[in-house]
Amino acid sequence: MPRPLWTGAISFGLVTIPIKVVSATENHSISFHQYHQEDMGRIRTRKVCEIDGKVLSQDEIGKGYEVAKDRTVPVTDEELDRMPLPTAKAIEIVAFVEADSIDPVRISDSYYLAVDGQVAAKPYALLRKALERSDKVAVAKFAWHNRERLGLLRVRDDAIVLHSMRWPDEIRDPESLAPRETELDEDEIERAVQLTDSMALDDISGFRDRYREALEELLAAKSEGKALPAAAGEEEEEPGKVMDLMAALNASVKAAKETRGEDATVHEMTPGKSRARKKAAPAAKKTASRKTAAKKQPARKTAAKKRTAS
Repeated sequence: MPRPLWTGAISFGLVTIPIKVVSATENHSISFHQYHQEDMGRIRTRKVCEIDGKVLSQDEIGKGYEVAKDRTVPVTDEELDRMPLPTAKAIEIVAFVEADSIDPVRISDSYYLAVDGQVAAKPYALLRKALERSDKVAVAKFAWHNRERLGLLRVRDDAIVLHSMRWPDEIRDPESLAPRETELDEDEIERAVQLTDSMALDDISGFRDRYREALEELLAAKSEGKALPAAAGEEEEEPGKVMDLMAALNASVKAAKETRGEDATVHEMTPGKSRARKKAAPAAKKTASRKTAAKKQPARKTAAKKRTAS
């Protein structure tokens, strides 16, 4: 089991469940060091006191809050731990809601909640069963890293997962970012829906981090003195080129079907067909009126000749 990040309890009404919080995710990113290009010397970040210029260790560094210029109030970890906050050592469940009512934008990091001792086994299982039977998720408050946070508890397999959430006032309003109203052809919408259907999956566990794999190949080649992997050829879009949206949708549907091994036949749809058919009727009327006028024209000439003869 990974090292616990936090220990405390889940407060579920009058039920207390001792738990350990462990990270539910792992970071597989490849990190780089900074170095001096001239002699490959490692560059490190040092914490230096701006008064005496002394390089400090972590044990010599404390917390403080600047209340005014040149005036800082020191705060110790012990003082923070003694704060009269119910959530200081507990994940306090405050409500149960439908999972669909939670905006995914608010969800942040994820953690597994593990039982802390045999005494926690039964109440832990009780809460897990309650969440499963009710088809709901629990909203909770907890204090961590010197601030109170909002959390979401749900069941994953046999474990309870805690998702850290942002407060409502921490979510920016996207109204200014949304595009202006744009006219869309019904055929374009239908083809876009067809594209979503052709790309639908029941399981996304097969996706891999291609960038990390390529980076590992690059580092392996450099460390072994081998030739670097060839760059994948990419076609660059011409800047300012107007995109044919329907053509792009048709091609995308065809490519998605080919990738999944389905029949790749795509009946191409072009925008504006219905409008073209509607405009054809008035054109036919105009043609018919021209023919009628042409038939009437000789009749007028004949009448004129009769008047001249008389």
